[in-house]
Amino acid sequence: MRVGITGHRGLNEQVEERVRALLAEAVKEYDPGELVGVSCIADGPDAWWAEAVLDHGSRLEVVVPADEYRAGLPDWHHPTYDRLISLASDVHETGMTVSDSQAHMAGSEILVGLVDELLAVWDGHPARAYGGTADVVAYAERQGTPVRVLWPQGASR
Repeated sequence: MRVGITGHRGLNEQVEERVRALLAEAVKEYDPGELVGVSCIADGPDAWWAEAVLDHGSRLEVVVPADEYRAGLPDWHHPTYDRLISLASDVHETGMTVSDSQAHMAGSEILVGLVDELLAVWDGHPARAYGGTADVVAYAERQGTPVRVLWPQGASR
């Protein structure tokens, strides 16, 4: 079973704790030997899902939206990004250079094309910019990829 992730970045500490718990519960639903987690490993739910997948004893595949993607992530996240990408069994690239909204959406489209199910850490609101979580959810739904929304009840961004 190949399961991808999309989700909001920049969540506060309380919401982060609750989302991490939801992801930890979700990963237990899959056989460790059959699960392949797919993620762009950005800070937030992408990295948390990747860590949960690896902790579960499953494989991780990474999608890199652009050559400059890592540089566009917060500096404090670089060690986590580097560790996770080094543990990936496969890395998929868009071939794009600039890490912008178009590249992020292209990466998400590749991710959706690789998975049997998409987990979405999504508050249900429209994307703040093109390629945001709502856009990825809508794309997955158009492609017929099942989407499971994981959002803590009563939480806000």
